[in-house]
Amino acid sequence: MIKHDINDTIAAIATGIGESGIGIIRISGKDALAVADKVFICRSQKKPSGFRTYTTHYGWAAKDGKVIDEVILTVMRAPKSYTKEDIVEINCHGGIVALRKVLELVLENGCRLALPGEFTKRAFLNGRIDLAQAEAVLDVIRAKTDSALKMGIEQLRGALSSQINKIRDLLLDILSLLEANIDFPDEEISDINLKETSQKLNLVNKQLETILDTAAQGRIFREGINVVICGKPNVGKSSLLNALLKQERSIVTPIAGTTRDTIEEVIDIKGIPIRVVDTAGIIEPRDLVEKKAIMRSRKHISAADLVILLFDGSKRLAREDVMLMRRVTKKNTLAIINKIDLKQKIEQGLIKAKFSRVINISAKKLNNIGSLEAAIADLVYNGKINRSEPAIVSNLRHIEAVKKAQKLIAQSIYSLDNKLSAEFIAQDIKDALNNLDDILGKNSSEDLLDKIFSGFCIGK
Repeated sequence: MIKHDINDTIAAIATGIGESGIGIIRISGKDALAVADKVFICRSQKKPSGFRTYTTHYGWAAKDGKVIDEVILTVMRAPKSYTKEDIVEINCHGGIVALRKVLELVLENGCRLALPGEFTKRAFLNGRIDLAQAEAVLDVIRAKTDSALKMGIEQLRGALSSQINKIRDLLLDILSLLEANIDFPDEEISDINLKETSQKLNLVNKQLETILDTAAQGRIFREGINVVICGKPNVGKSSLLNALLKQERSIVTPIAGTTRDTIEEVIDIKGIPIRVVDTAGIIEPRDLVEKKAIMRSRKHISAADLVILLFDGSKRLAREDVMLMRRVTKKNTLAIINKIDLKQKIEQGLIKAKFSRVINISAKKLNNIGSLEAAIADLVYNGKINRSEPAIVSNLRHIEAVKKAQKLIAQSIYSLDNKLSAEFIAQDIKDALNNLDDILGKNSSEDLLDKIFSGFCIGK
């Protein structure tokens, strides 16, 4: 891998590629203003290097006096900028041709193209944010629900980092007393108050457990869950998908087997990002296309976190219904009886004997869709929905680090209670601190940083 100098002045397109009203070229580094002097002609005839920080200026991006685009230029001087370096942002028209031409001009005049996530990496390396906050930037960008966005913003603001730092401070207090007794056993240092130390370690252990208790909910907010809608042909699977989406996405006709392949969408149900799949309702394939559709449907059912098994309430149970009931026996399943707006003929007792959760709806009339959404949320959260927790851990790297730290603290408590050597207790606490430091990026390797920031877009 090519290593680039962190002192290089970098540039990239910071907005999405495509047609839009505005597109932004971001420049960061010690030569950002000097580069701007070369590429920007201000209507006032002043140079960007003379502009005050946090000011915007109207003018043109130009090469050899030839105008490329009409732009607005913004100056943010170090250290009060996103990267704590001098930053210049050139607001261009949002067409890809104009953006690329301005970017090429900037690169020709002393910048190199930024690596993925390099702006945020510099914010971390320059001490503006810690590593947990840096990773939260990506969570904010990728958030698919209001709850996921709120979680990302709270972590970006330092909610999780604040909790970790408080735990670190408490552990450092304990460790300093332990090491004083280890290093100076003959000095007049008061003996360790075993009861007080044990109480502090138990408090740390409880705080770590509290953080871990949020992990399941955090992972759901961050990654969502896979939900599959399945059922025999013409039970209303596509109508249900449209009802959950609150828009028409799937084609709905009275002809059985209209959906011949899976249809996937992401929807927000009670703050949960739901990747919902409408599967083909074909049991016996008539051709190769339908055979492949069935194989794909079975694959989705196998990988699903939750299966919504749909029945047509206006008809008696058919052989296909029974086959599907058997297929999802070991899956987390909601049984949904559709078409309650029609005369009911289905044997509800047989379904309720098989499934503990049965809901009656009309996807076409939108009856009881809210009850279905509530049932999905209840299943996901296991009946425990807590959106008041300020710091929710969702990143797998953070979760594993907290688990390791918690295990080490539990081990140190055992050692203390059994009056083992202070050296053993101190070492467990040091190892726990190292795991917490990993979350904040206090001892992160270059390889880890490269891995984390490679998942970012180039302009962030």
